[in-house]
Amino acid sequence: MEVDWAGSTAFMIDRDTGQKVKAYIFVATLPCSQLSYAEATLSMNLSSWITAHSHAYAYFGGSTQIVIPDNLKASVTKHTIRELVLNPTYREMGDHYQTVVIPARVGAPKDKPSVEGSVGVISTWIIAALRNTQCFSIGELNEEVRKKLDEFNRRSFTRKQGSRLSAFEEEEKFALSPLPTASYKMSEWKSAKVRPDYHISVESMFYSVPYEYINRQVDVRLTENLVEIYFNHMRIASHKRLYGKFGQLATTHDHMPDNHKLYVEQTPENAKDWAESIVENTVKVVHYLLANTQPEKLALQSIFSLKKTERRYSKYEIERACKMIISMTARPSVKSIQTLLATNKKSDAEQELIRKTERTINNYGFTRGAAYYGGTDKNE
Repeated sequence: MEVDWAGSTAFMIDRDTGQKVKAYIFVATLPCSQLSYAEATLSMNLSSWITAHSHAYAYFGGSTQIVIPDNLKASVTKHTIRELVLNPTYREMGDHYQTVVIPARVGAPKDKPSVEGSVGVISTWIIAALRNTQCFSIGELNEEVRKKLDEFNRRSFTRKQGSRLSAFEEEEKFALSPLPTASYKMSEWKSAKVRPDYHISVESMFYSVPYEYINRQVDVRLTENLVEIYFNHMRIASHKRLYGKFGQLATTHDHMPDNHKLYVEQTPENAKDWAESIVENTVKVVHYLLANTQPEKLALQSIFSLKKTERRYSKYEIERACKMIISMTARPSVKSIQTLLATNKKSDAEQELIRKTERTINNYGFTRGAAYYGGTDKNE
């Protein structure tokens, strides 16, 4: 399939202003039968380019093994004698339809002569014929384009029997590959740098990646509902795409460094859940701190300082210290609990040392010499 934009433009009428609005004509041609497809779009951007390809394949009833475009920015990123780099979205579309994209050489229109010829004919047959037809939407314009297109494909050849449509059905249709069961979902690729807060900015929205990739350049694939982030062709994160107010954040908890995880976990609900995982006296201390410490953020900092003592002390030790502190004062503080934990730990260690000593003495007792039993001392 050879594809290109027609050099001439069509027009539609803006209902509100009455002004003419340009419409660009996409043309696709099959080289054997010369069967063509045409579609009007309001832009020649990447989205219009890809969508028109999908519609062309649907019109033909199958996909071709090769597609030959021009060296447009929407299809080719770089094309030199030594290197060819396709637009990632265009390459992805080709993979979806199992089509190999082979762009025409720069300045070599003979690489796609069929579409070059069709562009000229369609410009006369369709665009010129519609110059006096008033259409008020792109849908209405494409309905008129489709009528003229069908006439064009059914028109008899001048030098041989049949038409483009009959030639296609007899000589070319069998060679098309079946269309994929699912239609191609338009995607767009961008590049972004991971910010120090382990987020990337995409269209004024912010999406997190694992913090290990801070300051790295990543590739971003955008679809209508999904944002996928790749590093060295490996997907490292995905998010539901955000719409609406600029500046929204999509942050995955696992992407955070440990100190950030602790920070975001500092909520009254998390504080209460943790206290309940210990036992009742710890719950009393936490509820007291939340009710009597202002601002709330200061209370949460104190509670999560207490929570960090789990790294050194067991839940039993924390609960015992909270019980003791409540019995001593009506105004418990985390500092006093931490002091009591350390004191109890030291006291427990001393008590354990005493118990070990007592066990040693009880096990061995006192050893009496031979003289005690009337024997002879070896030193005599």
